[in-house]
Amino acid sequence: MVNSTVAKGRKTLGPEIIVVRDIVKTYPGGLKALDKISLSVHQSEVVVVIGPSGSGKSTLLRCLNGLEDIDAGEIIINGVPLNDNPGNRLAIRTEVGMVFQSFNLFPHMTVRQNVNLAQELVRNKSKAESDRTTMTLLARVGLTDKADVHPSRLSGGQQQRVAIARALAMHPKVMLFDEATSALDPEMIGEVLEVMKNLAREGMTMVVVTHEMGFAREAGDRILFMEGGRILEEGAAKDFFSNPRQERTKAFLSQILC
Repeated sequence: MVNSTVAKGRKTLGPEIIVVRDIVKTYPGGLKALDKISLSVHQSEVVVVIGPSGSGKSTLLRCLNGLEDIDAGEIIINGVPLNDNPGNRLAIRTEVGMVFQSFNLFPHMTVRQNVNLAQELVRNKSKAESDRTTMTLLARVGLTDKADVHPSRLSGGQQQRVAIARALAMHPKVMLFDEATSALDPEMIGEVLEVMKNLAREGMTMVVVTHEMGFAREAGDRILFMEGGRILEEGAAKDFFSNPRQERTKAFLSQILC
């Protein structure tokens, strides 16, 4: 593991917190979703994963959080191997927050109750302590006035911001975002992206699957381009968009940036 810090522009990155070595994931029928993927992510780094539909982006995130089992290779999160050891899996899921396309809020619970739940059940916090954390996080995402309403009374963008607050309530070391804005109406996308940008500025380690190239340019430290279950190209955000090396990357960007 790397112990020294790494300077990248004005941001100082810490040691490696995610290490992936030659992971393979094959679905029934022989579809190879991930084909010997290797990568590392440093503390405070924002890695944005882009690529066409079906390229393996979401599968990669789900494997990082232990939601999908890999067939071969190795994943290490914060020094803990993601393997069949139940204790290791629990430790990783506790330290890795994930925000999905769908909001997955409990409809019968208020916003406050949704954000409190895992704190009380997993972190064993008291209700009062959970409430304090929840209200701090709701302020962070601009939703303190919605604490005691149910999700059905929120817009899609507001629900996704609650989902982010809920993930942050566990004090994760890493945040994974799987197309967090793809289910939102266009006018609601900006409010969610702004929360994500703020997290990036504050030094949260993030792996983000997205089609929002503006976010990738502004908040990403490094861009990975995936196709066919492989990483075809990667590079610093400023170089990736201005000077892609692979013809397939150029073709993809020419379509998505037009």
